[in-house]
Amino acid sequence: MQYPDIDPVAINLFGLKVHWYGIMYLLAFAMAWYLGMRRARKPFSPIAPNQVEDLIMFGAFGVILGGRFGYVLFYHFDKFLVDPLWLFRVWEGGMSFHGGLLGVCVAIFFYSRKTNTSLLQLGDFVAPLVPLGLGFGRIGNFIGQELWGRVTDPDAPWAMYFPNDPMNARHPSQLYQAFLEGLVLFLLLFWFSKKPRPRGAVSGLFLALYGSFRFLVEFVREPDSHLQDQLWLGWATRGQLLSLPMIAAGILLMIWAYSWAKKNDQQQAAQVEG
Repeated sequence: MQYPDIDPVAINLFGLKVHWYGIMYLLAFAMAWYLGMRRARKPFSPIAPNQVEDLIMFGAFGVILGGRFGYVLFYHFDKFLVDPLWLFRVWEGGMSFHGGLLGVCVAIFFYSRKTNTSLLQLGDFVAPLVPLGLGFGRIGNFIGQELWGRVTDPDAPWAMYFPNDPMNARHPSQLYQAFLEGLVLFLLLFWFSKKPRPRGAVSGLFLALYGSFRFLVEFVREPDSHLQDQLWLGWATRGQLLSLPMIAAGILLMIWAYSWAKKNDQQQAAQVEG
């Protein structure tokens, strides 16, 4: 397949360039707001519809600040040590999902303190709002020809030639991630969260599924050039190492959530019988 002819600049007005990647961020936050408003109307929602905008604002700051700090810390800390001000030159690019996730967790923590809401309940509310935004972001990566896949068999049906590397057929791994981390993850979380679940279960499922999907796609995703020789055990990428704690935390959180719910039900039943 040949890469479709897509200009990464969506709008150019009098020298002001608006890139598709920026538009994808706006779509991500807009979709999170729309889904948040829908979920806030459910009887088991921890927040009211009029609180959704503030929650999205907190989350946006968490994504942007955490994503940038995470990218610098996890992938380019050596560059930061040489040039600390590079941390603030966000226009030069560089965001990390794992850093953005930590940023969102911090934002949710502060918002839960502000509204006196359970942290886990708020996390369960936010988790289904995230995947479609991730999908939009990966489409932005595809349009920008960044974070592409490894070189593959030119005759393979999935092989794609990118204009920035016309000699090598590659996996369009950005589209794999948009499908798995975006559409599939959203459908599973949306279905799972339609009914009340034990506190922390939806958050746990998000962590376990995203970590698993990211771990799998990393096998065909090209590591950053300066990290290609830094593979753990000779094959595990930095993204896979960062995903393993997510998978473990998600599984443990789901086990705890259902164990706590079962214990709570037993205690309530004993009180009724007594």
